Formats: sequence, structure tokens, C-alpha cells
Amino acid sequence: MFPLPLTSLLGCQLYLVRRGTLNRWMLGNIVRRRAFVTAGVKQASARPGGKVTPVFSPVLGFSDRTAIVDSSGSHTYRDLYASSWGLADRIAQTLGLGCESGDVGGQRISFLCANDASYSVAQWASWMCGGTAVPLYHKHPPSELEYIITNSQSSLLLAGCPYVDTLQPLAHKLGLPCLQLPATSSLTTQETAAGTDRLPVVPESDWAQRPAMIIYTSGTTGRPKGVLHTHSNIQAMVQGLVSEWGWSKDDVILHTLPLHHVHGIVNKLLCPLSVGATCVMLPEFHPQKVWEHLLSSKAPRVNVFMAVPTIYSRLIQHYEQHFTQPRVRDFVKAVCKERIRLMVSGSAALPQPILQRWEEITGHVLLERYGMTEIGMALSNPLKGTRTPGAVGTPLPGVEVRIVMTNSSNTTIAEGNHKETRVRAGLECKEGELMVRGPSVFREYWNKPQETAEAFTDDGWFKTGDTAVFRDGVYWIMGRTSVDIIKSGGYKISALEVERHLLAHPLIKDVAVIGVKDATWGQKVTALVQLQKGTSLSLAELKAWAREHMAPYIIPASLLVVEEMPRNQMGKVNKKDLLKQFSPSQS
Repeated sequence: MFPLPLTSLLGCQLYLVRRGTLNRWMLGNIVRRRAFVTAGVKQASARPGGKVTPVFSPVLGFSDRTAIVDSSGSHTYRDLYASSWGLADRIAQTLGLGCESGDVGGQRISFLCANDASYSVAQWASWMCGGTAVPLYHKHPPSELEYIITNSQSSLLLAGCPYVDTLQPLAHKLGLPCLQLPATSSLTTQETAAGTDRLPVVPESDWAQRPAMIIYTSGTTGRPKGVLHTHSNIQAMVQGLVSEWGWSKDDVILHTLPLHHVHGIVNKLLCPLSVGATCVMLPEFHPQKVWEHLLSSKAPRVNVFMAVPTIYSRLIQHYEQHFTQPRVRDFVKAVCKERIRLMVSGSAALPQPILQRWEEITGHVLLERYGMTEIGMALSNPLKGTRTPGAVGTPLPGVEVRIVMTNSSNTTIAEGNHKETRVRAGLECKEGELMVRGPSVFREYWNKPQETAEAFTDDGWFKTGDTAVFRDGVYWIMGRTSVDIIKSGGYKISALEVERHLLAHPLIKDVAVIGVKDATWGQKVTALVQLQKGTSLSLAELKAWAREHMAPYIIPASLLVVEEMPRNQMGKVNKKDLLKQFSPSQS
């Protein structure tokens, strides 16, 4: 029988399971709570109101509601919760701390799972035993997986069924225990069903500063860094989006993204699960499968979809190739307009041709927003009301932002929150570095105290490294200060702005703009383009077209044609790698 209450001590219960006693860390936390030391972060963020609890804490209230639908079937919230407690017990026993509370004390637990219910089980179990979750990505080569495991100083590995052969050799090499997760088809068992009325509840405890998760940056500007978020950070991220985007238990989201970045983890998984909604998870993105789910009349019907621009581009391509009949196109638009309440794009700049075509196809103006691994989501266009194409809206609840001149004066150009933004007189529409402060901002870069200190101002603002401008009542991201702001002939040029223009060219399918060092101009605007199949384009032809559509000083001076744009799984281009490849003297 799954957990039976055995006795009570200081308001906490011990639970007995078939495999043994769950001498859970919930006892130890009430009697003696471990202290977690930060790395001297100068952060001065206000904490969100109310008690901080882990994201999984309210799920028993959703009981037999469907939490996740994956390739093996449907899984209720009760299934996930019960399976997670069982795995948490295995983790604590495997680590064998000799601590009667079973609290693993924030030790890192790296896990590699498919896009299915096993991911939530691994994540929740890591938290239930007091650990810090470190998600891995199955498309990373073994060397990258090893780097994350060793850099995070993980004490234990969890392997989903498809990836046992991937992690076990690494576990053996690194001398770490590796637990295999059961197949998701076995989550709903007779054992768990028998004891569903007596599952343990989350204890009263101070979760706020407990480490929750280390997410590694995408590495587009260097070696990936481990970003440590506390449970307070995670709660702030989730609560802000639930409030602003209107999440409810009636929502059904289609999940097609990797689960090692904020977009896939927080926006598309933790948010819906925190309110009792349903998450339909596909193992991999495939245009046909996505369209099938978006248009299906079978329950659960999808009414929320979020993706990166690359995915929307591929969905449009599939639509153009396969949905050619007028009546079919009318059906697609009618279904999307009537059934789907929200469609969001993020993780990379959204090209205007994609936004415009998607609106023509579905009737939806994609909601653009801005976020980072370090801060979660910070800016968003409104759920209801006018969305400004190309802009990222205004601050989310609880988030404060600043735009600061990147010079010796560090003059604040604009400062805003969820309610208003104030601009310094005489500095309207001036660009500067975007800074963010709030309860969702991360605690530290893992084991990098110097980098952590350098990432914050003395008064606790996180320096995003992105150039932004406040114009027409909304914020605009001009690009990464280090690679997307090109200084050419005395002009400061936004590479993203140039890209937006070039994507309107009928022959250009994809583009990345970089600034290559030049003795005369300082930097030369260089466009790497992927052309439509079977077409060609010369620099002279591009310039002739650009003179009709672009300011003279932002027209590319060089053109490089590539067979395919080298984007990562989140749709981002590593421009530092491009600079090294096409301008070896520049790093």
C-alpha cells in the first residue's frame, strides 16, 4: 500500500511504503533546517508576497485531473505526485547520507529524460528529497553532458528509459550512482491507486532560499554557465506568468520544446501544472504532429501554444505545402481563432514576415515577450489589448527594469515596472543596456562568485547585456550589446533591426547579421543569408533592393550565402562562433 501514516512528530508524519520507511527530510527541516550560503551576491530584490512553497505542493488539490498526456497515455496529478515521492525515497537511500531526515542538503541531481511525464517525476523527486535539479538535454554530445554534470558537482544521475545507455557510461567514468526511471507507462499502477487518499503533504518549511534548479545558459556568448534559481525565484516566475497570461485549470498546452531552458521548463510546464491545467507533450517537434494536435477535435483540445520563431517558420512551410485547398485553409483559421486563446513566440527575435503570415493563417497576433535564463520572463506584450509587432511590451508583475547608458556616467534613461515607465527628460528614445530587478532574478552563477558579482550593480540590478530602448510606450530589444550592436562609420546599428529588414526580401529564408572588424569603418555590416531553394542573390542585387527599403548606413557591406543557418535548439544563432568562422582575426 502506498504511503500509510505511521506516527506524528511536531506536526509532521512519517510514512511507510512497501520498499521501506520514508524518513523524509520534512522532519529534519522542521527540527533543524540547513542554511544555504550565497556567493556574496549584491542582489537587493524584494521577495514575492506570501509563503514560498515548491511548485508541486498544490497538486494533490487537482487529484485525478489529467496533468500530462504523452506518448504512453494520460497521467493524473496524483500519479505524478506518488511516483515522485517513491523516486525521492530511492534518491535519499542511494546517497546514503546517514541522516535520519533523508534531506540531501541541496546536492545536485542531474537528470536526462524524454519530453514526457518522467521529466516532472525526476524534477519533483529532486525537490522532494531536498536536492537541486539539474536538467540535461539529450541532443548534447557526451562531452557537453559531462561538462554540466561535473561543473554542477552532481552527486547522482537520473536516466529516463531512452537514455540509460547515454548516462550509465558517464556515471561509471565519473564514479556517480545512476538510477533508471521506470517507463511512463507504469506511472499509473495498482499500488499507487490503492493509497491515493493517504499521500504525504508538503511540510511547513522555509523554502524561499533553498536551491531549486541549475539551468545552464545556451552558451551563445561563451561557455555555458550554471544559473542557480531558488524556490522563491521559481515561484515568482510562475506566479507572474499565471497572473499576466491568464492561466487556469481549463487550459491545455501543447509542449514541443526542449526541457533544459526556462521557456520549456517554466513557461510551458511549471505554469500549467501549477494551476491544474493539462500539458500535452510531444517527444520531438514535427510540423505535421503539431498541426494535428492544434486542429484535433479530440479531448483534451489544445488552447495554448508557445514556440520559438524557427518552429513557427516550419509550421508555415508545412501549411503552404499541404494545406492548399481554400476550404482547408478556412477550416484552419476558424479552428485556431475559436479554440486557441493564446499563442506566444520567444527565445529569439520574431521576424515580421513570420508574424504577419501567422496572423493571416490563424487569425492570431503572436504575443512577443522577453526573458533570459537568469531572470525568467521580464517583459511581455499584453494578453488582451494591442500588441506591438517587434516590441516586447512592458514589465511583468513584480519585475522592475531600467535602461542605462553604457558609459562612465551610467545615467538612467528609463525606469519602469508593471504599472508605469518614467523616462529622463531629454533622453527619450535613447538606447542603453537593459537591467532587471525582482524576485525572479537568479541567485548566482554556480561556483562563479566573480562573474556573479560582475553581473549585478551595487544596488542589486542584474545587467542583462542586451541593448534596449523605450519607445511608443513599449520596450524594444535591439540585441546583445556584445554582438548585436554594430559600430560602423560612427553609427550604432542594431543587427536585429537589419535582420528584420532583410527577412522581407522575397529570396531570403533566414538571416544573421554580424559586425566584422574593418580598418576603415570600425565594423562592417555583414549578412549571412540562407536563400529560398533554387534561388541566388548577389551583393549588388541585395544592395539595389535595400536602397528602396533601408537607411543607407545599415545596408550590408558584405554578403555570405550559407546552405543552412546554424541555429541551436532554441532558435538562436551563436554569433561569436560565426565571427570566429568568417572573421578569424575577431573573437
